[in-house]
Amino acid sequence: MSDMQREILQLGNPKLRQIARPIENPTHPNIQSLIDDLIRTMEQSNGVGIAAPQVGVDLQLVIVASRPTLRYPHAPQMAPMAMINPRFMPIGEEKVKDWEGCLSVPGIRGLVPRLNAISVEYQDRNGQPQQGAFQDFVARIIQHECDHLQGYIFVDRVETTRELITENEYHKRLVP
Repeated sequence: MSDMQREILQLGNPKLRQIARPIENPTHPNIQSLIDDLIRTMEQSNGVGIAAPQVGVDLQLVIVASRPTLRYPHAPQMAPMAMINPRFMPIGEEKVKDWEGCLSVPGIRGLVPRLNAISVEYQDRNGQPQQGAFQDFVARIIQHECDHLQGYIFVDRVETTRELITENEYHKRLVP
């Protein structure tokens, strides 16, 4: 089992704008090591999700791990979940705007509209097909991480640059 922390690419690195390739063999040892590395990197960085492109690997793999952190003190608790080749569909049409940050865009938050409820089809780390319904904060994490697989970053999704804020100002003004 690998437990290497990887470097997180920062906004402006062209690898963050590439479209990720599907994973052919989810159970391959290299994929299993990548999953472990992503979980460790995300946890060490106080993240609640991470996508393989953020560490320079152009594969369709995201980790979703909502939990209370310094960055998201009110997040619900869940075990880290690997989603391989994820595809999501809306459940209903409701969109909600909320603040997002990104490990690849340190120090900045943006007010991003996202679907409030989604259904996701993916393979788990054992290569088994899975399907689940997610809502609220966890649905937001999944959509944010899936964006990375298509070369998008949350700053691309804000409706106006006036809805960007520094992390310091966010904590001063918006965190209760």
